[in-house]
Amino acid sequence: MKKVAVVLANGFEEIEALTPVDVLRRASIECDMIGLTGKEVEGSHGITVQADKIFTGDLTDYDLVVLPGGLPGSTNLRDHGELLQALQALAASGKYLAAICAAPIVLDRAGLLQGRRYTCYPGKEADIDSGHHVNETVVVDGNIITSRGAGTSLAFAYTLVDLLGGDGAGLAKAMVYEQQKLKI
Repeated sequence: MKKVAVVLANGFEEIEALTPVDVLRRASIECDMIGLTGKEVEGSHGITVQADKIFTGDLTDYDLVVLPGGLPGSTNLRDHGELLQALQALAASGKYLAAICAAPIVLDRAGLLQGRRYTCYPGKEADIDSGHHVNETVVVDGNIITSRGAGTSLAFAYTLVDLLGGDGAGLAKAMVYEQQKLKI
């Protein structure tokens, strides 16, 4: 069975973290919420989440690691040296790394966007020194998956399900995703 870790740092964007957890678990994919520095992690909108585990420096048991955006959550992830080393090890072994919103700054700091296409929150590409930014909802470039922000969280999550061998399109249909027509 495939395993996913969603790494939570204080200041994470709640929708970008919890949507993938919810969708992956609906797809019967094991998904652990990993607190970067403790089990209780507070999101950027004051919602406190109880993580399943605390980061120990080793993520090798996981097939995919998800990095939610949000500020200062993304910078807290980016500035954690031990996490960057764990991500580099996963990338070297060909495992999937996914980042949404501002979190591609973490992949950039780890040196993992070099020569890759990616997307991020509009304007955040100015803080990223490598890779090729594109304006797409979700970008898959090899084992790196990126997405734009809170509003793209479901599309991001369904893509992750598909990459892990699940039926993202079927799940999207069951969740009435394709029938949404926003009037703004």
